[in-house]
Amino acid sequence: MRYTESVPKIAVVDDDEAVRHSICGLLLSAGYQCEVFGSAEAFLKVCLSQQPDCAVIDFRLPGMNGLDLQHILDRIGHSFPIIMVSAYDDRVRGRAMENGAVAVFGKPFGGDALLTAIGDALDAPNLEVEQ
Repeated sequence: MRYTESVPKIAVVDDDEAVRHSICGLLLSAGYQCEVFGSAEAFLKVCLSQQPDCAVIDFRLPGMNGLDLQHILDRIGHSFPIIMVSAYDDRVRGRAMENGAVAVFGKPFGGDALLTAIGDALDAPNLEVEQ
């Protein structure tokens, strides 16, 4: 499949290689571009010059966690929707949503639900979707 600029690019930030591979495979099968990062710091280096259309960010990351990353992105004025994923769903959901996440998923989560949230976020970036 060849990508064009009109194909949305989704960033996946997760330190678990198997999770990154799984989510990226799902995104590619749904027709999205996918770029993966194993840490918040690696993502920040790239997104400062090339913002994705949407980002799926894990809460538990080495070094900076997902909420810290979300806070930095807000401070620098990012313009893409964020979907947070976490095994600590109850503790993270409220804070992530307060910080502007469009959806928060507890692990494990369904691929169809993630694709729906991404589609909704790309269609209406200001829409808050909870799962």
